[in-house]
Amino acid sequence: MSLFLASGCGSDEATDPDPTPPSSGPGNTWASLALMIEPRQEVGVAAIGTRVFVAGGFRANGTTANTLEIYDTAANAWSIAAPMPVAVNHPGAAAVNNRFYVIGGALGSGASTDAVQEYDPARNEWGLKTPMPTARNAVVTGVRAGRIYVAGGAPGGRDLEAYDPATDRWERLPLMPTPRNHVAGAFVGDLFYAMGGRPPNTLSTNEAFHAVASAWASRAAMPTGRSGHGAAVVRGCVYVFGGEGNPARADGVFPQNEVYDPRQDAWQFLAPMPTPRHGIGAAAVGDRIFIPGGATVAGFGATAANEVYTVPAGRTCE
Repeated sequence: MSLFLASGCGSDEATDPDPTPPSSGPGNTWASLALMIEPRQEVGVAAIGTRVFVAGGFRANGTTANTLEIYDTAANAWSIAAPMPVAVNHPGAAAVNNRFYVIGGALGSGASTDAVQEYDPARNEWGLKTPMPTARNAVVTGVRAGRIYVAGGAPGGRDLEAYDPATDRWERLPLMPTPRNHVAGAFVGDLFYAMGGRPPNTLSTNEAFHAVASAWASRAAMPTGRSGHGAAVVRGCVYVFGGEGNPARADGVFPQNEVYDPRQDAWQFLAPMPTPRHGIGAAAVGDRIFIPGGATVAGFGATAANEVYTVPAGRTCE
């Protein structure tokens, strides 16, 4: 039984493929930034301070990368860091206590891995930590109270496990109700949101795990079902970008930028992406959300594009 209230339901069909954004005052704008050094898609992305870390993924030639690039948001410049011990595509990524974690993913063979790779920016060094209990790729990650939560992914699609970097230990938690991979989401307070995913390519499912009650519940469905999208949180609002599975466009990619307000359990369309992409991650630094790399067509189509979205001024969901 759920210990917290849920509301909202919706179709798993893609809707309104090219919405007109409402007026949101200052902000709600996009800008192009310095291109990545190596075009990659299906990457792991997280921020530490004012730097954005982009790990692994597929290169333009389809090979799996062990590359770590670091973007300095103040200098608008990229650098190459020490390569990962294990090359992966479709990994999870998170940052805790000034360390960058790459969790799971798929190997070049296509098999999922349970590898947990920890990067120390101060030393430019990697280490391997206790493996994830369930090998999987295309997961959604979130951070709360110093722990990394990892939900969904292929194969299986329902596993939820939490990793404590301080003890290097994993904990199994209640399964996600709807099996999914290529999911996006994040923590807001005690709630870990898992949004969209597949199969099929256009799930609009939005489910939240309450970390204190240890229970899942359904929330308002996404206006646009999609997979391979990215999400980030600014002032308690969850912004969700891009994705694939769009039947309304020849490239099969979504330009959508939608924001979810957990307080109202409601969604709103915002300014669409200038370069629609899937296979992305999103990282918030202040009131800006950075989206590096990804693919510009469904399937393979790696790009070095790097764009930043400035959220509407004054918008808060706290």
